[in-house]
Amino acid sequence: MEFNLDKLVRDNIRKMTAYSSARHEFSGAATVFLDANENSFGSPLNKNYNRYPDPLQLKVKEKLSSIKGLPPQNIFLGNGSDEAIDLLFRIFCEPGKDNVLIFPPTYGMYEVCAEMNNVQLKKIPLTTDYQLDLDSIENAIDPFTKIIFICSPNNPTGNSIDRADIELILNNFTGLVVIDEAYINYSKQRTFTPELTEYPNLVILQTLSKAWGLAGLRLGMAFAIEPVINYLNKVKYPYSINTATQQLVLEALENVGTVNDWIQTTVKERASLKEELLKLPFTEAVYPSDTNFLLVKMKEARNIYESLSGKGIIVRDRSKVILCDDCLRITIGTPEENQQLLTALKEYTA
Repeated sequence: MEFNLDKLVRDNIRKMTAYSSARHEFSGAATVFLDANENSFGSPLNKNYNRYPDPLQLKVKEKLSSIKGLPPQNIFLGNGSDEAIDLLFRIFCEPGKDNVLIFPPTYGMYEVCAEMNNVQLKKIPLTTDYQLDLDSIENAIDPFTKIIFICSPNNPTGNSIDRADIELILNNFTGLVVIDEAYINYSKQRTFTPELTEYPNLVILQTLSKAWGLAGLRLGMAFAIEPVINYLNKVKYPYSINTATQQLVLEALENVGTVNDWIQTTVKERASLKEELLKLPFTEAVYPSDTNFLLVKMKEARNIYESLSGKGIIVRDRSKVILCDDCLRITIGTPEENQQLLTALKEYTA
């Protein structure tokens, strides 16, 4: 089926003139900057901080390009992946008219952004084995369905969505298919980024918050064809990624080896923790995971959550989420933290 980007974009977005900052209008070398009404004397913290940041984060994108194997023009950077999610709603969904599809249980910000932008949200629950219900998805799509959000590996279930099912949707849906790969570094499944040349309707979200350990810096990534990236850059606030974040991310991206070591340790600990959790008398199931967490079904899950909290160990109670009855979501910690968790669980009496 033919994908028509211009038809998908809201009329007002297509026609709008993007804000042009001082840093957009000048590129090149200079020694005296008197164009942006900055404090020319510097800042109390660092002389660079008195200048507005690069609105397009070109140095960071160039470094990411070499790591991800994608041209910089196919990369959008946002204040966390949440900024990219919100912008996709604003660019492609007409408030009060269009709709998007999500598949709960899934990441909560899709619903939050839909509500903020007054966009109808169609919820098609995953199957009992946490896969897509393709027949229900087909029946839910209508001419006003603009975006389908697929979180894979999925949060909070931890599993990857069947690749063939995702490809079927990509091949047959004329709107955008957004694959949220926040946890892809921990997965046996390969990223969808090589498929960007094959699917013009594909948008991939990734983050530096998980495997890269930069949650506090708030840098999310979106990968898409260049025209989609251009619209994201057109609508975003000009300085959403500050100078400190850009500098620190560039420094962090030099440490790929360290990050790969952390990933390997996390995957090993995930397997070990799963094995130990299954030995506990109140554990009913530990679901397959391609992430840095485990979804664990436990008898008296809420009581166990409160018991752990009382000992200073915080996990996530997901027991009220659809298809996650009596489930706790447990992040894989350091070996020492995982041992503390297991000790506390072994001491628990219902």
